Amino acid sequence: MSRARIRWEIVIVLGLSLGASAVYSVVSILAAVTRPVAIADQSTSVNPQLSEREWLDFVYQFLSHFFDLVPVALAIYLLWLPTQTGFRRIGLTFEQPRTDALRGLGLFLAIGIPGIAFFVVCRLLGINLAVEASSLDGYWWTIPMLVFSALRAALSEEVIVVGYLFTRLKQLGWSPWWIIGAAALLRGTYHLYQGFGPFIGNAVMGVVFGWCYLRWGRVMPLVVAHLLLDVASFVGYPLAVALWPAVFTTGG
Repeated sequence: MSRARIRWEIVIVLGLSLGASAVYSVVSILAAVTRPVAIADQSTSVNPQLSEREWLDFVYQFLSHFFDLVPVALAIYLLWLPTQTGFRRIGLTFEQPRTDALRGLGLFLAIGIPGIAFFVVCRLLGINLAVEASSLDGYWWTIPMLVFSALRAALSEEVIVVGYLFTRLKQLGWSPWWIIGAAALLRGTYHLYQGFGPFIGNAVMGVVFGWCYLRWGRVMPLVVAHLLLDVASFVGYPLAVALWPAVFTTGG
């Protein structure tokens, strides 16, 4: 594959997925900082309610997450080789369940605990919006849908930003640390809509995840870690609000 074709492919894949999210996120943070209200007194929602009618909310939520996974399938398809599947090429397989689970759990603990502390500090400094991790009503399907949302985010970010992008940038001759840096910057940018703290925190997470991917050669541990992080954030959000309303809500 020619270098020009690889570059165009990267632009198309990112334009259909997290690259577009990054652009919208930059516009969102510009809108936030130019409002007369302080950033700390503004809020954003990660899993907003999409309809007041329960069955429609369920359908919209499911379809939204499902179709967000299409660019993931596209990235895996584009990495497919005659002698190797796209899944195996980036290590998105169940061949090492114990190792992947332990590595994912270790990353979850290493990133999650400091990440919560960093978020709290950034909220107190006034550089984060209040992030409403879930505004869904307490339907019977709420928790399964939040888990699906977490899985969608984990697959989208780790497959596209790590597995796919690392592979293609390596083919373009980029050095490992330039690849890690570019992917980490992208990861931070599409979280900018939450504030400057999440930009920094996710960029650091991107450096750690990128280094781990180059060391292990597998996306699966990153997916496990990301899934655990988002499930804890989405499902645990009501508890966090109850314990620390001043941190996780506006005017608490």
